[in-house]
Amino acid sequence: MAKVNGKYETIFIVNPNLGEEAIAGIVEKFKTLIEKHGTIESVDDWGKRRMAYEINDLREGYYTLIQFESLPSFPAELDRVYKITDGVMRSIIISRD
Repeated sequence: MAKVNGKYETIFIVNPNLGEEAIAGIVEKFKTLIEKHGTIESVDDWGKRRMAYEINDLREGYYTLIQFESLPSFPAELDRVYKITDGVMRSIIISRD
């Protein structure tokens, strides 16, 4: 039986103190990773926004929302990479099915 692709949505927050080039590099890294394991439906850079609460003494973060389709096994790998990437302050992956 063939595996069916699932629809997912991920939001991640990058430390805004890294600078524009480093932030763009991190966003590009995740876009490339997702494209390698599925298809991206949309990328929405929300930019620098004020957070509801402080994370690591920071009140702002750079937000990016990506909607994608992939095999059900990929979100766990994406979450693992978020956790080991310096500069990513928070992330969440949601199934849209």
